[in-house]
Amino acid sequence: MDYKALAKEVLLTEAKELELASANFDENELKKAVELIIPSKGKLIITGVGKSGLVASKIAATLASTGTSSFFLHPTEAMHGDLGMIGKDDIVLGISYSGESEELIQILPHLKRFDIPLIAMAKDKNSTLGTYADIFFNINVTKEACPLETAPTSSTTLTMAMGDVLAVALMKKRDFQKEDFASFHPGGSLGKKLFIKVDDLLRKENLPVVSRETKLKDAILTMSEGRLGNVVVVDDEKKVIALLSDGDLRRALMNKDFSVECNVEEIATKNPKKTNDKNILASDALQMVEDYKIQMLIVVDNDERLIGLLHIHDLIEAGIK
Repeated sequence: MDYKALAKEVLLTEAKELELASANFDENELKKAVELIIPSKGKLIITGVGKSGLVASKIAATLASTGTSSFFLHPTEAMHGDLGMIGKDDIVLGISYSGESEELIQILPHLKRFDIPLIAMAKDKNSTLGTYADIFFNINVTKEACPLETAPTSSTTLTMAMGDVLAVALMKKRDFQKEDFASFHPGGSLGKKLFIKVDDLLRKENLPVVSRETKLKDAILTMSEGRLGNVVVVDDEKKVIALLSDGDLRRALMNKDFSVECNVEEIATKNPKKTNDKNILASDALQMVEDYKIQMLIVVDNDERLIGLLHIHDLIEAGIK
């Protein structure tokens, strides 16, 4: 078996279906959906059976994490008591490729009885689900990636992508920003990346700082005591003017005129990388550290006076990636 050819065929088949869907997409239905959901005081409830149910669960999770109050409800459970979870201000998004899934069809009359708006995703607007729907998203595909043309493959990919279209449209309509996203993800690596700020990790006490007149031998002692592999050099006004790193020391040792009696400023790096914004995201600070190929970021105020230090180890220990 040629595995590379097989993978290429599957990926291109599904990609073609996404391309066809984008060409035939009905923007008016998306606009209607967004204008229905945005002012709603209730939740957007996603429901579906089988593979469609699994996709529905993923779409609900995406919506919930991007500012739209949403959860997944299995239609069978709804028929056995959970229908009461749907409130009068809620909206239902029903997913069924055929539009005829029996478990889903059974709850549609109840939704209409309570005037619950219904958004549908199916392959045929004339299906039972499509007929009940107030808003319809077409998820029809011309070819499944499955060689037997039976297992949902291209169709589930398109359905999931259509859910992403809705989620992104809602995010843009709400002007949903990184900070908003962070509030929905306070834990885990994703939350840490978007929520933790430099000020949360900043070292502010017992910093390795010396004056520009300090002798190198004394600066080395301060570096050892500071355990950061660096020493910050400040002027008479306490403004940061240089940074002595262990790399600076190694390079100085190669100089035949090297002396530990020289002033630290003579071998320190002038105008080291700094930021005067302690409220930037820690993930952005990590990007700066990587881009500049440095181990430590100096944080100063608007007058260039030292506020604190952020070492790359602090970022790693905090789980910032």
